[in-house]
Parts: sequence; C-alpha cells; structure tokens
Amino acid sequence: MTIKWIDLSRNAIDIYEQKHMNGHLVSDHYHGAHQLLFVLEGEGAIRLDGEVHKLTVDNTALIVPYSVHSVMSNSRLTLLVLAFDDKVLDADLREQLLHAYFPTSCLLKPGMFAASELRQWLRKMLFGHSREESPLVRISLQVQLSQLLLLLVSSLDAEVAAVGSSSNRLRAEKIRSYIDSNYFDSLTAGDIASKLGISTRHVNNIFKERYEMTPIQYLTEVRIRVAQKLLEETKKDVISICFEVGYDSVSTFYRSFKAVAKLSPKTYRERHARTTDPN
Repeated sequence: MTIKWIDLSRNAIDIYEQKHMNGHLVSDHYHGAHQLLFVLEGEGAIRLDGEVHKLTVDNTALIVPYSVHSVMSNSRLTLLVLAFDDKVLDADLREQLLHAYFPTSCLLKPGMFAASELRQWLRKMLFGHSREESPLVRISLQVQLSQLLLLLVSSLDAEVAAVGSSSNRLRAEKIRSYIDSNYFDSLTAGDIASKLGISTRHVNNIFKERYEMTPIQYLTEVRIRVAQKLLEETKKDVISICFEVGYDSVSTFYRSFKAVAKLSPKTYRERHARTTDPN
C-alpha cells in the first residue's frame, strides 16, 4: 500500500480526467487530500476502506484523506477526479459541511437532476482550472467547490428522504422541486424529460397523477405567483418582472398572467395598491 502525492500547489484544487481500460486495476493507496471521483462513462468498482462498491455512470465517490481505496474497471471507465485541500474552504464550511456530512469515505448515487447539476459544476471547475492562475480564478474555484459540496449534501438528504417512496411519486416530487428552484430558466417538458431519461408523455403523466396538472402548468403558476409578489412588494417595471420570472416575451407573460390572475399585471398592481392604502 502506498501514499500517492497530489500536487495542489496551484490553487489548492486540481481537476482532471482519468481513463481506465478494461480490466485495469489501481491498487490500494491513499492521499493526504480529499478526492471526489465522478463516473463520466463505463462501469467498474471501487474499494473504500475494505468495502467494495459497484461504479456506474454518475456515481460519485467522496474520499477523505488517508482513506485506503482502489479502483477496478470492468469496461472503459472514465472518471473526473477533483482533488482539494480542505483548507481551501472557510472554517464554517469545512466543519459544518464537509466534515459534518462526510467524516468517512462514501459512495453517492445522485438522482438524475443532481447528477446533471454535478456535471455542470464540474465543467465550470474544469474551465476555471484551465485558465491562467490568478486570485480571481482561485476564488471562483473555491465558490464552485462549496456549491458542489452543498449539492452533494442535498443529494445525500434526498436519498434518505426517498426511502419507502414509490418511483413515480419520487419523480413527480423531484420535478416539482426542480421547477421551484429553476422557474426563472427557459424550461420545457422536453428539458425535464431529458434530465429524467424518460419520455415527455411519461413526465406529464406522472406529474399530473400526483398534482393534477402538467409540469408546464405548474411552472406557469409558480412564475405568476412570484410575479404577483413582486408587483405587490416592489416598484419594479413589469418588463423587469417578466424577465426576472423567466419569460423572454412580454406578450406571453401578459397572457399567462391574465390566465392565472384574471387581471393584467398593471391592473393587479393598481388594485393591490388600493386595497393596502391606509387612506
């Protein structure tokens, strides 16, 4: 068993691809830094502190310092490796996030939404790491690492909460949670379906079965509820609110608002102002 040194002198964070051919074995070793292994493609296995786990696409291993591990490939296995010194995080994040939730090495199996977000954060970190060294790049990588760890913790909590839930019910709840968090993005039923790896029709069916509306109908309701709150509590222009809640077209925003609120945005704001005016 050997210790493998990782050069973290550049930004205290290193990220790179690691390819393993069929039957390749990386024998037992350990590092003095934290490591995250994200499976981009292929299958294999990882042994963490003596326990063997199967590796498939999107599986994520969080390996703590001095934890003995090895990696075996059953086919062409491509990993994205993120290594970091925990001192790159501020004290609160280091203790309350990293050490509290990941005191030992573990293998996570993030859901489809979480895995998609993990890929996005890792791509951003790859891009940042490829740029010339600067204080701004270092800060950016620190922020992205913090966000990635928060996402892993959320994924961990979701796995615990999902025990005993039916597959379709859980999918419907994940779709709703995803819309609640991303309503301001340009979303279609097809986008949601692709993240789940199922057909648009099936997405609509399982969501409608749970909430008696389609995901896009729910997206519209969420956006308009937020718009109503902004009209009530701020003096922002209607065009600004339209953009803020996720609409690219003002005419589409007006139609959606009137369909839900039964009033135009301008009339809604005026009526609300009259009902709350103490005079």
